[in-house]
Amino acid sequence: MYERFYGFKETPFGLTPNTDYYFAYPDHQEALNVLLVALRMGEGFIKITGEVGTGKTLVCRKLLNILSQNNIITAYIPNPSLPPAQLMRAVADELCIKTSLNHDGQTLQRLISERLIKYKAQGKRLVLLIDEAQTIPLPSLEAIRLLTNLETEKSKLLQVVLFGQPELNRHLDDQSVRQVKQRITFSHHIKPMSREGATAYLQHRLKVAGYRGKVLFSAWIVNRLYRASQGIPRLINILAHKMLLAAYGEGSDVVTGKHVARAIQDTEGAIQPFAWRKWVWLGVSGLGLSSAAGAGVYLFIGGGL
Repeated sequence: MYERFYGFKETPFGLTPNTDYYFAYPDHQEALNVLLVALRMGEGFIKITGEVGTGKTLVCRKLLNILSQNNIITAYIPNPSLPPAQLMRAVADELCIKTSLNHDGQTLQRLISERLIKYKAQGKRLVLLIDEAQTIPLPSLEAIRLLTNLETEKSKLLQVVLFGQPELNRHLDDQSVRQVKQRITFSHHIKPMSREGATAYLQHRLKVAGYRGKVLFSAWIVNRLYRASQGIPRLINILAHKMLLAAYGEGSDVVTGKHVARAIQDTEGAIQPFAWRKWVWLGVSGLGLSSAAGAGVYLFIGGGL
């Protein structure tokens, strides 16, 4: 829509995880490094958590690309909210194992185990990546654990990476899957971006999209976008896209305060400007009450937004 107007080769702020736009933000890169080190060491379970929209799926896709270039077979399950037999069937399908609707969970596990042994004989290994892991039923998680019991004297035949929202941690606290929790030897929690990180992230995506014009987002605009998005990459993308739409609709070659205000107002989950003013009011009007003033200053300055 606005790509030609601004000189983009494609939309810079799409929501589909695209590894071409992977930004080596320190926290994301640390998550990727943890994964690569743990997989190299042959650990059975690895866990990556983060709030909605913080970039877990993009890190997962980036890992898939890296592993595919290193003779490592991968199986990716984006929706694991399945009973054990169906989850085993989904894993088997990823491994191109022929199955029948008559196969029960135990048979499917046997077929997968046989394929793992075959891979080992060929000098290959399998990494199973499970996205949205907080939705996996506990019996299904236990079924995955049983698959990881296959091992040689030196290494596991199957390694599992769990990507999930923070609810995954509570999921793993259940007594029925305590053996899974004990086998998670490496983990990392992805946090929202810092203000500086968000600025660099915006510039990176514009550059990858082929933008070579003058500055589209001033420091003041980026500051407002950051406060509204709270450093969540998905919200940053949504807001930046809507800001460009608003600017394009007026034929403006830069984004103004009016455009960012419209984007924020139109976006679910974005912190609205009136909320910022409320925190300022709490901090100022409560000067006579030290506790209220302290709370107001903290909410406004200390990341409460």
